[in-house]
Amino acid sequence: MEILFPTTLTYATDLVREKLIEPFGRPVNKTKRKVTVVGCGQVGMAVVMSILAQNISNEVCIIDANEKLVNGESKDVQQGSLYLRDAVIIGNTDYKASEDSAVCIITAGERQKKGQTRLDLLKTNVKIITQIVPPLVKYSPETILIIVSNPCDILAHVAWKTSQLPLERVFASGTHLDTARFRYFIAKRLGVSASSVQGYVIGEHGDSSVPVWSAVSVGGIRFRDLSKCAGAEGDTDQWHEVHNQVVKAAYEVIAGKGYTNWAIGLTVASLVSMILDNKNEVATVSTLAREREGIENDVFLSLPVVIGANGVTSFIKLQLSGLEQELLCKSAETLNKAMQSLKEKK
Repeated sequence: MEILFPTTLTYATDLVREKLIEPFGRPVNKTKRKVTVVGCGQVGMAVVMSILAQNISNEVCIIDANEKLVNGESKDVQQGSLYLRDAVIIGNTDYKASEDSAVCIITAGERQKKGQTRLDLLKTNVKIITQIVPPLVKYSPETILIIVSNPCDILAHVAWKTSQLPLERVFASGTHLDTARFRYFIAKRLGVSASSVQGYVIGEHGDSSVPVWSAVSVGGIRFRDLSKCAGAEGDTDQWHEVHNQVVKAAYEVIAGKGYTNWAIGLTVASLVSMILDNKNEVATVSTLAREREGIENDVFLSLPVVIGANGVTSFIKLQLSGLEQELLCKSAETLNKAMQSLKEKK
């Protein structure tokens, strides 16, 4: 029997790592677990409850400009803290209450209404972001910023510029939710658990998002080994309808109840868990994409990255098909046009 010495194993592992992962930023050890959520609307409170119910953090600060609302929401949760492992929940209008937060999540802003796209919210929510970020960074200079307000890709770019924090410590929830929906709809069609499905949605968190069918696998079996045209032209099983479901998902929920909140709340809580517990898990979040995957525009959009204690620690090097590459560049162009329109309005 051939014996593989440690040096051989290490060398082989390094070759795979070099081809798969591109390091980014520097991981650090963090003991702080305080989380601040700015905005106590439906999305903000869904984030708060998802974090507390899963015991991801037992110290949560809620900031909102509406004093009456933030006091009411925080007291309502506080009075049930017995069932949340005696969590500390603070509600305030003063950003000083957020001091020393490991993670700050921004959900404040005008929400998407029926018939609106996420990009329609751009002008209003940019102003809100530029007012929120400076005091957060003032009181928590070592924090990681997660932008949830829409259009999250562009707002994350604005937040990064405004905060002057290292790039790895500012990102948007991006297509992490789209990816969850994608995996759910595939799983539902096949009759398996969503956790058994692997796959990504990348690009804009919006109508121009891109399903990466070339990376989809179920139980380790790749779709492209079963059908080379799954999700593409000539797809006789019409798997492309799954991505249409992903794109329509938020619109359908908004049409039914006026807003989305629970799915995004769970999505953001999972990102917070990756940071606080230094999980080094792969997630599709929105970060600066220039010079990656053929993108030339100075835009934030979602790509698969590794999330750990210091935020974005590595990039996964995708192997996109020609069509996927083309669609991703078009998605980047859509976001770039929106960014340019923002500059023209100033």
